Amino acid sequence: MKKKLNKIAKDVNLFLIRFLLKQKHTDLIKPMKYGLLPGGKKIRSKLIVDIGKIFKLRYQNLIQIGAAVECIHAYSLIHDDLPCMDNDSLRRGKLSTHKKFGESTAILAGNSLLIIAYEILSNSNLNLDSKIKIKLINLISKCSGHSGIAGGQYSDLSFEHKKIPLKKIIEMQTKKTGRLFSFCCIAPVIISKKKKYFKEFDKIGSDIGLLFQIADDLIDYSGKTKKVGKKTKKDSKKGKATLISLLGYKKTIKYKNKLKLNIFKKIRKFRNKSNDLKNTINYIANRTK
Repeated sequence: MKKKLNKIAKDVNLFLIRFLLKQKHTDLIKPMKYGLLPGGKKIRSKLIVDIGKIFKLRYQNLIQIGAAVECIHAYSLIHDDLPCMDNDSLRRGKLSTHKKFGESTAILAGNSLLIIAYEILSNSNLNLDSKIKIKLINLISKCSGHSGIAGGQYSDLSFEHKKIPLKKIIEMQTKKTGRLFSFCCIAPVIISKKKKYFKEFDKIGSDIGLLFQIADDLIDYSGKTKKVGKKTKKDSKKGKATLISLLGYKKTIKYKNKLKLNIFKKIRKFRNKSNDLKNTINYIANRTK
């Protein structure tokens, strides 16, 4: 698992480095690279490749789509770390982008990475039909904006120090994290033109994203800052609405394990083709940093 994850991370980073080198050089390139490279496990890109394998898709196309996703993920992290948001000074074991370059630069670097994602997906070197590219751009836009990442972050901030019901917490975490994971799972289906699997992989992606977020919350609750690479135990200090704050630590672990088994049931029919996907899901559920 780790070997495959590292290879995908290396290939995605190589694509991003080359793509940014072709950009007109500006003063924002440095903070953009800082927030984007080299950290991060590239789990979202791994999911794209795993599902692409089920549908026998071209690896390099999947890596390029993964690169676009990683730009959007990096943009969201840069903005989440800002003082007006979650106010985090560490990210991936180093100073967060606004701590290194200043708040205004971090905002602009994040905005630029969001836009670069669309440039990557619309680029002529992505060997896909233009109609498919438009569908991918349309979907990733919905997953990134008010109905996705941005909307989820808004709810996350709004729910602080409030008693929020389970349904609302899941809805918030699905937007904040799950929607981009949904894109990662649906993108290969769009490319393969297997329309009958669209809703199925939308739900699978959403569930994997929720699984990822729950694992993240558990790491925040019990992890060590030095190992994790960002400050831990901050959710309870900020009064964040999480499954842990509502159900408690042990019940949240049970919820996570049940969710993982439900995802496995949904992908069972793909048999050996989904082995890499199963390994990634296990990795997400059991990670400690």
